[in-house]
Amino acid sequence: MNGQENVKVLSEEYGCLIENLTDKSPESLINALAKQGDWTEQAASHLLQLVNDYGSFMLRNALALSLAMNVEDGELGF
Repeated sequence: MNGQENVKVLSEEYGCLIENLTDKSPESLINALAKQGDWTEQAASHLLQLVNDYGSFMLRNALALSLAMNVEDGELGF
């Protein structure tokens, strides 16, 4: 699966996860990511912080650059 297909699948999965939450608080999203998305709570919290701090414009460019550089797992090891 190429990067573009991978992002589409993940986006759809996260969309379904969020849609199914009755409580859409950050804590509920972190818990759902940990339980259903195989994230640790620490990594899910960090992911949500990245989303809130940077948004899709910056993260989309970071994704494209990481794919071009073949960087799958960064220095933090998530």
